[in-house]
Amino acid sequence: MKRLRYLYKYIIHFFLARNTRGFGVHSPFVFKFTNNVLVSKGFYYVFREIESIRFDLKHNKRRIDITDFGSGSYKTRKVSDIAKHSLKSPKYGQLLYRIANYFNSRSVLEFGTSLGVTTSYLAASSTEIHCTSLEGCPQTARIAQENFKKLGLKNIDVVLGNIDDTLSHALSNITSLDLVFFDANHRSEYVLSYFDQCLSKVNNNTVMVFDDIYWSSNMEMAWNEIKENPLVTSSIDLFEVGIIFFNPDLHKKHYKMRY
Repeated sequence: MKRLRYLYKYIIHFFLARNTRGFGVHSPFVFKFTNNVLVSKGFYYVFREIESIRFDLKHNKRRIDITDFGSGSYKTRKVSDIAKHSLKSPKYGQLLYRIANYFNSRSVLEFGTSLGVTTSYLAASSTEIHCTSLEGCPQTARIAQENFKKLGLKNIDVVLGNIDDTLSHALSNITSLDLVFFDANHRSEYVLSYFDQCLSKVNNNTVMVFDDIYWSSNMEMAWNEIKENPLVTSSIDLFEVGIIFFNPDLHKKHYKMRY
């Protein structure tokens, strides 16, 4: 049933969404973002290095104990299975890299480190970035940190523990947020709570990216509530992820785009 709902939502999105060339987009800000970030598929040398890490992870048969605070479960899984089923695709990892690069982001917050592939994309565009990544599972965090070392990324701080307990302290050490990626607990009450706590740290140029906005009806409800928040001035729905802006010069408008 869940797969059928997801497919139905995708079909609706496909027919309602604009193409990513920005045609019909009247906002100069959104038009430039669309063409310079969504359409532009420039390849950076670090992409090859990060994807080499992904390849190794997909062939890593080591078994690790997974702690999932969201479901309250503990289980053993192969690293290769986590890599194949849980990591964002190169397409979306590289999108996050281009967003950080385009907006010259310096303060980045990630919810859900996992094996560190997406984190690497978030942090790799500049040594001036400081990326704080929140992760609940000690063993996936350990592998992520091994990967950061292989890539020579020294600008990532992994905060270990239940995000419900660690977020407040992490935010207290952050003056302002430039880019936030939400990819942890996918239940609306948690997503909305994390979002609300981050609002005190947004600036006019803050960008937030939400993963799996159609993952469930509950997650879609959270996305709809977030984009209607009074501080949010525009949003872009790419189906797999949703992007919101806080730029006060924008007129409130929500875009659906194919990506």
